[in-house]
Amino acid sequence: MTVSIEVSEEGGVRYLHFGSRWIQGAMRTARPNALELEYTRMMMFPLLMRAGGYPRSVLIVGLGAGSLIRFLYRHRPRAAQTVLEIEPSVVAAAQHHFRLPPESARLRIAIADGSDYVQASDRAFDLILVDGYDAKGRTGALDTLPFYCNCQARLTVRGVLAANLLTRNHGARGSFERMQAAFGGRALALPRCASGNVVMLAAAGESVAVPGKDLMQRARRLRRETGLDLTAVVRQVGDVRL
Repeated sequence: MTVSIEVSEEGGVRYLHFGSRWIQGAMRTARPNALELEYTRMMMFPLLMRAGGYPRSVLIVGLGAGSLIRFLYRHRPRAAQTVLEIEPSVVAAAQHHFRLPPESARLRIAIADGSDYVQASDRAFDLILVDGYDAKGRTGALDTLPFYCNCQARLTVRGVLAANLLTRNHGARGSFERMQAAFGGRALALPRCASGNVVMLAAAGESVAVPGKDLMQRARRLRRETGLDLTAVVRQVGDVRL
């Protein structure tokens, strides 16, 4: 695959494009560790679902502009991140234009196909974040039942999967049904973003049972600690039981 990398900037926000109108990532240059795009903020909802220093290990499928990596690197320093990106030029763009942290014991970047990796790997992760698209906004194998089943097998007893889906053309129902099938019905779709993205969550291992009141307390604490405000999402979601 050959990707045409384009970087634009407007109003203090730097954007990544793959040679098309689709925005593949964004960073506010004055706040590089903040999550600029709404769906990336939604993908941090699992931080409210598990307590006690969660997560300690993260698999990220799809690098983009590195927003999720930078946020976790800053605010979850004990979390070891493994990042999979199929296109080397995307890694180079994130390093040169989007302040991607250097590789270290807590950040490993591999040029790899995410679907192949979760099928072949024997590693387990507390949190898997899936945000992989090509220049035409297609997910390919990253939105299939086998892929979701392999993700379920790669999660720890406290594991949560969060996947970003574009719904402009096809909606999210089929994706949600595949995720439910892979996780035995333990899936949840968060409210649709203004951009049309829908973030879907699924849990493995220990059950998730967090009343809305407790979620709100956790969201307020997360806002104080990181600046990330998920309180409006919590109001819409209410109790979470997976």
